[in-house]
Amino acid sequence: MKMTMKKAPMGWNSYDYYDTTVTEEQVKANADYMAANLKDCGWEYVVVDIQWYAKDAGSRRSEFQYIPFGDMEMDGYGRYQPAVNRFPSAAEGRGFGPLADYVHSLGLKFGIHIMRGIPRLAAHQHLPIAGCPYTAADAADPASVCGWNPDMYGVRDNAAGRAYYDGLIGMYADWGVDFIKCDDICDSWMYRNDSFSGWHETKMLHEAIEKSGRDIVLSLSPGPAHIDRAWQYGRYANMWRITDDFWDKWELLANMFYRCELWQDHVAEGCYPDCDMLPLGKLGGGFGRGEWDTNFTREEQKAMLTLWCVFGSPLMVGAELTKLDEWTKWLLTRKDILKLTGNAYTGKQMERDESHAIWSCMNEETGERYLAFFNLGEGEAVVSCCCARVEQFARAGRTQVQEALELWSGERRSVAQGMLTAQVPAHGAKLFELS
Repeated sequence: MKMTMKKAPMGWNSYDYYDTTVTEEQVKANADYMAANLKDCGWEYVVVDIQWYAKDAGSRRSEFQYIPFGDMEMDGYGRYQPAVNRFPSAAEGRGFGPLADYVHSLGLKFGIHIMRGIPRLAAHQHLPIAGCPYTAADAADPASVCGWNPDMYGVRDNAAGRAYYDGLIGMYADWGVDFIKCDDICDSWMYRNDSFSGWHETKMLHEAIEKSGRDIVLSLSPGPAHIDRAWQYGRYANMWRITDDFWDKWELLANMFYRCELWQDHVAEGCYPDCDMLPLGKLGGGFGRGEWDTNFTREEQKAMLTLWCVFGSPLMVGAELTKLDEWTKWLLTRKDILKLTGNAYTGKQMERDESHAIWSCMNEETGERYLAFFNLGEGEAVVSCCCARVEQFARAGRTQVQEALELWSGERRSVAQGMLTAQVPAHGAKLFELS
């Protein structure tokens, strides 16, 4: 049985600012900020992203993002460990246990990124797999590799592979991990048929989590997820990326309306198609080219957060939290908008073309109703909707509307004859609560 979840996960992930280079001190600083400023609004996961086991991460930035066969921290059972030079509390085999304890002490939850598979170095050295007679070479599939990261071989669908994943997830559970983001498993540009071992590895991870006895969110990356595999993602994972890495470019945000339309019927309790991280605030400090402020305009930032919320996507912010400005903090603390990621709220796209999109959202338990207007064009535009035509409202017998409150601005307006009309800025959004 998958864990019970009241809403899509919300948290911070180190990738958009630190790439491969984040340290224990930096993770703690961001966790401290979240606990003091964001936790009350639903933000709770603190996730250490890729290559936390690499002692030399970022040291050859001009040549590699991921150094081939670099200096990795690994135990005698072929399981990566936190690099002690970056995570000193992991010394003497303690792993991420002390850091997870620190995050938990703040009332937050702790997560890590992993790559699909088993370390290549473990297979080459024929290291034993904990608690069984097999070695890493028995589990590893040298024909299954990642096209952009050199660290892993895929895992075979056999007893050795299952034993490896059981031991790996068991170790993470012992550390106190609450969230696992597994990469190179949701989609692969190298394998375009059913031979991709990520399909059986997803099931193996799910089963290992169940055996561990710990509630752990399983998030699959990268996208775009395969719509014909929706049944598999929903059965074995909690989140799955519906896009490749999402950055602060308008063309990527505009494309998300198509992706959300494709996946809107697959949002359910414990099953959340993932629009990827929110590239807000200060970004890119660890990528070797200097930090930058998000390239999204303020209107685009509101449009992005509005879409993610009415769709029901997980919310993961990638900014360096200790450098948040007041504007970004305001965006991330809007309880009246963030609550739409809860399971009780269902969003549906009503219409979309090249110039605009309209989404409805409703809580059938409370009767709350929302309309989101999006302007996809390059200039200010008028967007209108007849409330009687909204299928969600009609099905609930609640098409009458007298007033609309625009949540971003606080502006109230009357709704004449059930027709809601608004001027929406270029690349912007208006989100209305109806009464």
